[in-house]
Amino acid sequence: MIDFSNGALFKLAQCDPAEIAPQVQQLLLDNEQILVAAKTIRDFVVFTDKRIIAVNVQGMTGKKRDFTSLPYSKVQSFSVETAGTFDLDAELDLWFSGLGKVRFEFKGRFDITYLGKLIAHHVL
Repeated sequence: MIDFSNGALFKLAQCDPAEIAPQVQQLLLDNEQILVAAKTIRDFVVFTDKRIIAVNVQGMTGKKRDFTSLPYSKVQSFSVETAGTFDLDAELDLWFSGLGKVRFEFKGRFDITYLGKLIAHHVL
């Protein structure tokens, strides 16, 4: 499992979900859809209509991967921080029962308000 206790684990940039889909397709349930995808150089996160899947690519070749599934049903609360003038990163903090706080940092022009609405829709 990915160690989410290290604070900001990823600096993510939004990407096309179709680019990521083949790498997580085998994990998706029937009728589960990827709604938002974001990635670093190697790692990535997908927000589906049922859960968040965080993928940590490991090793020199990148063949070893850790897939962590975070179901929306376990989210107790969440926080969205938009980018500012000097701090250009947006942040999403989620508190999961049994896991604690998970933070995702997004760089660039990531639409964090849309992501906040998506999380609210599935959590509230």
